[in-house]
Amino acid sequence: MTEIWLGLNRSGEKVCWGLDKLNRHGLIAGATGTGKTVTLQVIAEQLSAQGVNVFLSDVKGDLAGLSAESLQQDFVLKRAAQNGLEMVPAASPVTLWDVSGENGTPIRLTIAELGPNLIAKLLGLSDVQTGVLEVVFAVAEAEGLLLLNLADLRSALVHVAENAKVYSVQYGLVSGQSVGAIQRTLLALERQGGESLFGEPALKITDLLAPAGGKGMIHILNAKKLMQTVDVYGVLLLYILSELFEELPEAGDLDKPKLVLFFDEAHLLFEDTPKVLLDKIEQAVRLIRSKGVGVFFVTQQPSDVPESVLAQLGNRVQHALRAATPQGRKDIMAASKTMASNADFDTAEIIPTLGVGEALISGLDKKGVPTPVQRTMLNPPLSRVGVLSEGEQKSVVAGSMYDRLYRASVDRESAAEILQKRLMETKATEGRVIVKEKEVRVSSMAKGLLLGTGRRQGVLETATKSIVRQVANQIGRELLRGLLGGRRR
Repeated sequence: MTEIWLGLNRSGEKVCWGLDKLNRHGLIAGATGTGKTVTLQVIAEQLSAQGVNVFLSDVKGDLAGLSAESLQQDFVLKRAAQNGLEMVPAASPVTLWDVSGENGTPIRLTIAELGPNLIAKLLGLSDVQTGVLEVVFAVAEAEGLLLLNLADLRSALVHVAENAKVYSVQYGLVSGQSVGAIQRTLLALERQGGESLFGEPALKITDLLAPAGGKGMIHILNAKKLMQTVDVYGVLLLYILSELFEELPEAGDLDKPKLVLFFDEAHLLFEDTPKVLLDKIEQAVRLIRSKGVGVFFVTQQPSDVPESVLAQLGNRVQHALRAATPQGRKDIMAASKTMASNADFDTAEIIPTLGVGEALISGLDKKGVPTPVQRTMLNPPLSRVGVLSEGEQKSVVAGSMYDRLYRASVDRESAAEILQKRLMETKATEGRVIVKEKEVRVSSMAKGLLLGTGRRQGVLETATKSIVRQVANQIGRELLRGLLGGRRR
């Protein structure tokens, strides 16, 4: 069984996870400053070295150091010596992604791919407003209106509102008030910079599984700025999870996963999430492992993850939690109950005493049974701990094949353009009808003027009668002269 080595326990034994069990998902939890980010880095670089692709969100902006060799700072060398780790600095293949495109390759989605439920979560819509949004998506599909960006969604909303009587009969009530409320939330999203998430070329989810010359590619989403719009962040992660679930074929039991996802600030995936989406997340986490994908949630408290999802996370890393408050002590007790106990110590007593870079770790044995937690001194990463310089970061982005594929945006004909074209055609048709009506009115007036109407004579009739009278008078005079014997001159 191929393994990744996380560190040493108190007995000096290696603490490892089997690669074939990493599609059984996991949790990395602990208070701020206890070492969660470095733990994530250690796991990610070892997965990459074993040929496993990784996707992780970087909320602090310092995981890009995975792309550079370790600077071998004193604390790194000290920990390596403690654990008997041969410190051979190594970099991993890295792709940097950024919704804004400033600190990585642009990552875009389309409105249609996200669907009405995720859009509703993103916008914080009520049930009634979500229902209206579902109508808009149904109409767009029926009428061939591509919903790619926010402009398309706005145009489709206006279209449905203007034809509300027709669509309400077929799809259900569409109120102008609800449409107006949705439009206002779209405006707020645009002001927050959320419009940069939508458009083409959209991310092909299978690109996250492409090989990287024998090693696994580490895809890093720069979420430092994205955290200012936490709803966008949460929806993006939910989309990636749901698309992998929908797109990937069944793979069965593999020696190692195809891809492992690490979702930092995991509570954002579950806060204020409608039940229909929570059910979908639970289903995806439960079934996606058969498609060769592992999912790790990174958060402060295990309780940030719903129990139905938490029960499916077989691999655990628990860093320190603080017991300074009643709530803190309650959180520690709750965390200890989610891990397989160890007869040698009380898990609840150990959690608040853990130092930085130290954690309680449990995994799964060959039969898939959780192993007892072990107090572990974690290995240091072989890659850089800390941020890249601006020049180094730009170099990583410029050298990525994905940047060449996704950097330039594409704006093809979609709902906004189609509806605008329809509007112009309608106006042109109305204009032709008006002109034709005017022509008919003018023609009718001319006919009446020439031929007359029932009430009066026309010009032609009057002229004809005048000529007839003149001819008749002339003929009459000639006949009269003939009868009277008049002489011609």
